[in-house]
Amino acid sequence: MSYYLAKTVTGEFDEVLARAVEVFKKEGFGVLTEIDVRETLRKKLGVEFRRYRILGMCNPPFAYQALQAEDKIGTMLPCSVVVQETPAGQVEVAAIDPAASMQAVGNPALAGIAAEVREKLARAVAGLG
Repeated sequence: MSYYLAKTVTGEFDEVLARAVEVFKKEGFGVLTEIDVRETLRKKLGVEFRRYRILGMCNPPFAYQALQAEDKIGTMLPCSVVVQETPAGQVEVAAIDPAASMQAVGNPALAGIAAEVREKLARAVAGLG
């Protein structure tokens, strides 16, 4: 089982990033955090890296359900979505597969929640065009 859902699309990085935020929003996700990995590595290490953003996405109703079922599940929240340049000049959007990550917790109450969140994330990734 893969631990992520991904799609590579053609387009300018910032445009694909904005489009990704919108398609995830349609599935009930909002951006809680945004990490510009390229800029962070430049500042902290003085190295150049491709354009790479990590978006911490949250769907509050599902986050609440998961927290009700497992009080430490916050260590796995929010759902990470990566938007990165590829060597071929395209942009890849990849989201965590919550069904894969929740298996490690071993709480059967999370399985249904993870499956529903996975469906929403998969629809968002597929909706990128």
